[in-house]
Amino acid sequence: MIDDASFARARRLFFVEHLPVATIAQQLGVHHDAIRRAIASDAFNQRKLTPARPSALDPYKPFIIEQLARHPDLRATRLHDMIRSRGYAGSAVIVRRFVASQRTRRPREAFVRRSTLPGEEAQVDWAHFGKLRVGRALRPLVAFVMVLGYSRALFVRFFHDLTNASFLEGHVRAFEHLGGVTRRILYDNLKSVVIERSGDVIRFSDDILHLSAHYHFEPRPCAPYRGNEKGKVERAIRYVRESFFAARVFADLADLQAQLDAWTNEVALARVVHDDPARRTVAELLAQEHSSLLPLPAASFPTERTLQLASGKTPYLRFDLNDYSIPPECVGVPVVLRASHDRVRIFDDRGRLLATHPRSFDAGQRVEHKHHIDAVHRTKHHAREHRGRDALIARCPAAAELLARQIDGELDVAAELRALTLLCDRFGNATAQGAIERCLHVGLVRATDVERALVHPSSALEPPPLGIDLSSYDRISTRKDKP
Repeated sequence: MIDDASFARARRLFFVEHLPVATIAQQLGVHHDAIRRAIASDAFNQRKLTPARPSALDPYKPFIIEQLARHPDLRATRLHDMIRSRGYAGSAVIVRRFVASQRTRRPREAFVRRSTLPGEEAQVDWAHFGKLRVGRALRPLVAFVMVLGYSRALFVRFFHDLTNASFLEGHVRAFEHLGGVTRRILYDNLKSVVIERSGDVIRFSDDILHLSAHYHFEPRPCAPYRGNEKGKVERAIRYVRESFFAARVFADLADLQAQLDAWTNEVALARVVHDDPARRTVAELLAQEHSSLLPLPAASFPTERTLQLASGKTPYLRFDLNDYSIPPECVGVPVVLRASHDRVRIFDDRGRLLATHPRSFDAGQRVEHKHHIDAVHRTKHHAREHRGRDALIARCPAAAELLARQIDGELDVAAELRALTLLCDRFGNATAQGAIERCLHVGLVRATDVERALVHPSSALEPPPLGIDLSSYDRISTRKDKP
């Protein structure tokens, strides 16, 4: 016997090259009788068939075929349970193999290559790149990806969230980067685009409708379960993963975006479009496509995330795991917060700007302006003084005049107020009231004078000195009296 390779070669040498049997046997190193059997007229198609061995499944095969005819999607495990209840004691593996041989193979779907004209179509999708640590927060790292259908020009923008604000900002930045807008944009059935769908009846989100009205493009979702329709953006995402992101080292999101922009200009634009007959680069096709893009409107579309919030008792607004300061007079008052990817702005109900902060993607941070906090401290300081003064006057009415004279004398009223309050606590309100009246009668206004009047009630209080040094006057008078 000879193997199949030698069998086929022997027939080719005999019928095509017309070599004699002895020569073929010498070249192949086999007996000449084996060569004669190989070149027999019907020997090539003769194969010995091994008779099939009986199986424990044989009695149940007609039942399985009948059930598959009624229920084509019936699983092999379910059929195994059904025939076990009818007496089958064999393995489920045999059932799976037989069911697989009986199922009707569905014909593979054929696809037509989609070609687009310059400026006709762009494709958009999100791409996930894992997580990124930002301080104490673990943020998602996602990329907004847009690719032009004709030139394959890429725009990629990294974000820390999948909000509608980031989705809209990705569009606006892409249009500005590419220098125009395509006539339609193809999406997967994203929630940012499609709110509800029933067949061909589609309910778009308000944001995507306003965006398309501003830039004059047609939003077009793919058909359900037809991801191949946006194959260009899928291949672009794979290209970014493998050519740019793999083994990439970066410090933060800004560093990653800067490296991506450089890679896009130096590498992605220089690549050759393989299905272009002229083998042109993306940059060459983009230069041709640019004249076919729709022009940009005069004003950009607003993409900030807008929320109406109110603070608690502290002058801070909580937004996205962080606190942002506001003026103290806005505590508890509804305000409008507008957040973009790099800043947070706060407005009052009349649209006046109250504060602007850099956006933080950390967690538990207080992003504040010093003058907001200083204003709170000043307010609290004066409030403590007023509350303490009112409480002292309620206990000792004469303290009102005493404090007024202290203010006129430019004394430290806060310190005097604390000292007088302690004296009232120590000696009682009525006794302190009498001591304050005695001090006022002789023109004494300090808390130490009140304390002396309380400690030594029988002693006489002397009025304060006039503050004029009379010694020099005496010396002058003495000189004039001399002859």
